[in-house]
Amino acid sequence: MARTVTPLNNTQLKHTKPKEKEYTLSDGNGLKLRVKANGSKLWLFNYKRPYVDKRSNLSLGSYPDVSLAKARQKATEARQLLADDIDPKEHKDLIATQQRASMANTLEAIASGWIEVKRSKVSADHANKLMRSLELHIFPRHGKTPIDRIRAPAIIDTLKPLAAQGSLEQVKRVCQRLNEVMYFAVNSGAIDTNPLAKISNVFQAPVKQNMPSLPPKRLPDLMKAIVNASIKRTTRCLIEWQLHTITRPGEAAGTRWDEIDLENALWTIPAERMKKNRPQTIPLSEQTLGLLDAMKPISGNREHVFPSDRNPRTHSHQSTANMALKRMGFSGVLVSHGLRSMASTTLNEQGFDPDVIEAALAHSDKNEVRRAYNRAQYLEQRRIMMQWWSQHIQHASTGDMSMASGHKTLRGL
Repeated sequence: MARTVTPLNNTQLKHTKPKEKEYTLSDGNGLKLRVKANGSKLWLFNYKRPYVDKRSNLSLGSYPDVSLAKARQKATEARQLLADDIDPKEHKDLIATQQRASMANTLEAIASGWIEVKRSKVSADHANKLMRSLELHIFPRHGKTPIDRIRAPAIIDTLKPLAAQGSLEQVKRVCQRLNEVMYFAVNSGAIDTNPLAKISNVFQAPVKQNMPSLPPKRLPDLMKAIVNASIKRTTRCLIEWQLHTITRPGEAAGTRWDEIDLENALWTIPAERMKKNRPQTIPLSEQTLGLLDAMKPISGNREHVFPSDRNPRTHSHQSTANMALKRMGFSGVLVSHGLRSMASTTLNEQGFDPDVIEAALAHSDKNEVRRAYNRAQYLEQRRIMMQWWSQHIQHASTGDMSMASGHKTLRGL
């Protein structure tokens, strides 16, 4: 016959005193209070483990932090788990592990993992821009939040001030980047679903604006402005280099001498400097070789073709050409990136193969086989097209005063 256990009561617990050796008081149904010699009192739930013929103790907390009523509630929950053949101690350890993982998997930590994968697909500069936008607008408030606690209302509240400033394009980009991070978290098993999937729908869509660019007929105006501008020789050469090579501002500003193959008149930009993280080989016209001739006395003994004024050991900033164009009076009319649009429009109007033009602009072709074929097949066609484009620029230059006119071939030497 089972021994009858008298349940504990609060009065009894308050007056329980330690003894020379620890002892245990039973409340029944496996719930016990262990009283240690130092006076501490610990609630224990004693149970038989499922599938194992062994008994174990589950700690439920110390008294009086955990009251008698709370201890009984915890014991009841443990018995409910046992009814489903779940070991309550193993269940408690699992919950603790999940909570630790949740606290470690913060938005910032997950984003760091995402950007490392992203770096293999985009240029280093572009990857830095992606992360920087999150560091500026999201991480100060949500960076330390566990990824499984990120909710749309909180993110929307954070982005509302940015939207109120009219920075709708920035809001759109932040939403896109956040969604990439969240789907990265889903795919890596950190969360089950993406709670930010439709977050951009809450905000007004930005009005699409093309990069300010001059119409082709105004190329002579641009060249005249460059010739007459009070700008440094390096800046002037940089603008003309970007115009002739149809490259992006960052690609042009970061040009390195070791990327130039003078013998074959080729400029190969490594993958890490390209927007799509794919190398680009550009045929150099006689005029672009002239620009290199003009820069040799300035930077021929340095790493970069267009060194920075402040620190010649590095290259000019990608905004250098853009700032110079503003000072020339083209603010709101032309940005340095718009030089590519001017070239594209002109070349299309002249009937050059659109695929060759796209290859020159380094626009991505998602078909890997066709992209490799185009890169090899179009190189000679691009060489002809780039030489035509440089001569077109040369003819638009006032009094043949372009910095690109200095190459020995052009001088007839």
